[in-house]
Amino acid sequence: MKKLYLILITFFSRHLTPARIFVLSFAVFIAVGTLLLWMPFSSDKFDLHFVDALFLATSSVCITGLSPVDIGTELTLAGQLIIMGLFQAGGLGIITFSIILFALMGRGVSFKGRELAQSTFLHTPRRDFYSILLRVVRYSLIIEAVGTLLLFCRFIIDFPAGRAFYNALFHAISAFNNAGFSLFSTSLASYQSDIAVNIIVIGLIVLGGIGFIVIHEVLDRWRGRQKKLSIHTRIVLFTTIFLILTGAASFYFTEINNVLKGADFKTSLLSSFFQSVTARTTGFNTVDIGALTNSTILVIMMLMFIGASPGSTGGGIKTTSFALLLLIIYNRIRGNENVNIANRTIPAETTEKTIYIIFTAAFFICLVTSILLLFGGRDPSSMASRQNFVQYLFETVSAFGTVGLSMGVTSSLSDVQKYAIIFMMFAGRVGPLTLAFAWYSSRKKGLTYAEETIMVG
Repeated sequence: MKKLYLILITFFSRHLTPARIFVLSFAVFIAVGTLLLWMPFSSDKFDLHFVDALFLATSSVCITGLSPVDIGTELTLAGQLIIMGLFQAGGLGIITFSIILFALMGRGVSFKGRELAQSTFLHTPRRDFYSILLRVVRYSLIIEAVGTLLLFCRFIIDFPAGRAFYNALFHAISAFNNAGFSLFSTSLASYQSDIAVNIIVIGLIVLGGIGFIVIHEVLDRWRGRQKKLSIHTRIVLFTTIFLILTGAASFYFTEINNVLKGADFKTSLLSSFFQSVTARTTGFNTVDIGALTNSTILVIMMLMFIGASPGSTGGGIKTTSFALLLLIIYNRIRGNENVNIANRTIPAETTEKTIYIIFTAAFFICLVTSILLLFGGRDPSSMASRQNFVQYLFETVSAFGTVGLSMGVTSSLSDVQKYAIIFMMFAGRVGPLTLAFAWYSSRKKGLTYAEETIMVG
């Protein structure tokens, strides 16, 4: 028995790289969540099909928000609580809970565990790693508690006290973890003109999407514990503000004669900012996404592709990757081989990784969209197939960005299409590059041969 134990320990220590541990932790939680949601106590009027239970569990753990069923009416309280627990764990990071549990038990954390957790939340290794990790959980609980209290004060007007508290708690946790799940059949469309709900939810989404290390540095800078913000934090804050403003302006001007037609200025402004924020990370909506113009659909897909910031609860290629891509182009145009910003040079390894991430993400999106089209409807007319193409591409980008917005096709997907979206949600949450690295036990430097150039561009 002891010999078998030593063999297993040796095997796992050799083959469980940090990337594989990260991927497997999400896979295990998805498997457990699938079994729980598949049980009869999770659904109200019918038993969930296995693929739908798997879809819901993946969407919850990967904090996406896409759902083949109406969770507010078709799931029991137990099923809703299971989903809430899954997206809370998926948002904060399963590794975070594991390390904190080991710390509370007085047990040490392996080097692989520390390396994995530090790469998840920090841009550079720090000695005060454990204290930062504890602050991550503390920040999350405090922000969620404040969000719940504020939403409760608003929902108490529309619901009984118990129901108002439950709705507030569910939507606060969903918003901060950028999950996008709602107990309301029309998401937050009934609160399109409500200033309080819009501002509270937007605040929770932004705080959850900028990354825990950014919150930590901003608070330390405000308290005087830190002299200046890191380049990472400055890029995240600037890019986030830029995307919110440009996204809101684009939505307003492209929808002023469409879904915003007839709405007053306050409602139009709230709707524009809400959709701009939620499109990058969450998936709540206050307007009918299927009724948007083609221009707006394109803008939203771009925002979903970019996504949230590293070390946050959101997906996408991340705001820093988008900013670095622009910096790479800008510096190359100016003739600089290095990528410079604010008297600092970004390491070449980081810029190369950025390019890998963007093109790997684009490849996955093309692949999954092709699968959706291949196994989609058989209507031969060009207009119908073109409409399917836009809807399927939108669904795929939403899954990759772990956003959860949909043009209304999620419930009508076939089983094969659902499995493709499940894979896309999983790849979007763990990262396509991490998923690729997990496939190999090690990365080796290849041989260098005589160089020969080719024409590009």
